Amino acid sequence: MIQTQLSSAEIIAIEDKYNAHNYHPLPVVLAKGEGVYVWDVDGKQYYDFLSAYSAVNQGHCHPKIIQALTEQANILTLTSRAFYNNVLGEFAQYITQYFGYERVLPMNTGVEGGETANKLCRKWAYQVKGVPQNEAIILFAENNFWGRTLAAVSSSSDPVAKNDFGPYLPGYQLIPYNDLNALEEALKNPNVAGFMVEPIQGEAGVVVPDDGYLKKAYNMCKANNVLFIADEVQTGLARTGKMLACDYEDFQPDILILGKALSGGVLPVSAVLANNEIMGILKPGEHGSTYGGNPLSCKVAIAALEVLREENLSENAFRLGEIFRERMNQMIAKTDLVKLVRGKGLLNAIIINDSPDSQTAWNLCLALKENGLLAKPTHGNIIRFAPPLVMTEAQLHECADIIEKTVLEFKK
Repeated sequence: MIQTQLSSAEIIAIEDKYNAHNYHPLPVVLAKGEGVYVWDVDGKQYYDFLSAYSAVNQGHCHPKIIQALTEQANILTLTSRAFYNNVLGEFAQYITQYFGYERVLPMNTGVEGGETANKLCRKWAYQVKGVPQNEAIILFAENNFWGRTLAAVSSSSDPVAKNDFGPYLPGYQLIPYNDLNALEEALKNPNVAGFMVEPIQGEAGVVVPDDGYLKKAYNMCKANNVLFIADEVQTGLARTGKMLACDYEDFQPDILILGKALSGGVLPVSAVLANNEIMGILKPGEHGSTYGGNPLSCKVAIAALEVLREENLSENAFRLGEIFRERMNQMIAKTDLVKLVRGKGLLNAIIINDSPDSQTAWNLCLALKENGLLAKPTHGNIIRFAPPLVMTEAQLHECADIIEKTVLEFKK
């Protein structure tokens, strides 16, 4: 039993009183995590089926990652980039060789990675492609999500993220997702510099494009001298059953954005990878971060990447994802509450047969919580399921049993 002086209700009340109300959490107060499990302040154990929005692919408090954290934390944590440190070069060599790029620019959060990619793309447009100053355009797919900075919301079609935050940054154009004809039309503009896209739209509800869409979009960008920017912050690092979701279609994006599980959920680490033609245009002072590339984060990231390979987490995610979707389809045949399951690897979602404005998905997540499994709705009537990739087949079947029992017994 985990001891605490305050009850869950008291802890929630304190947070609600003093913290900004910029999230709507499920009413559970977590105090411990290990592997695929988390425990609340009362000691109740749950399966974590969100993985901190895919930041904990390697499982909670993975021993190897925690060891790297604690060892480096006792030696040197931060120097800033005013000086060299003895870990950044090691990390840069490791991650570039890991993913087959020539250079990396380390940052902290996923949205910083997206901002970095945007700045790289714009500068490349002016210095390499020859776009007239201040006229570069970056294409985005509708219903994209890559954060909530002004650049991210300026390129968003989500009114919740966007409304009342104007004026918006210029230079962004939205096109439909999974629509090659729309992309072809947009690419006719010679000022288009890049196309930034999620291989699977996570926050939009695990929307999977048609097979071949990504590779064809990449080839179209290449033909028009436009950079293909893959936002793999959520889909990358083994989550979808490949190391990168783009690997399903066997191509290397011009710019790759990573984050979330790059630290195994231990601390914020993100990275932007590209080759010299793109990354080489940045000069000192043009972009950076006090914490970006700090020795603590670099050691943690190396360990997190090693775990993905050593434990074959891509292969495990692929295999268990097939089993999970099969189990969910069997469940759907028994009920009219759920109409669809979709996803790749262990990034999946079920679509509730109700309007996005209903409380059905939220109430179903409350029922799942009572039965020992934590998940969260997105876009009203969609529930995303993304457990840690260290899950075993037996655990997955136990979780599928919980989901099926909860769905079949649920009353609107």
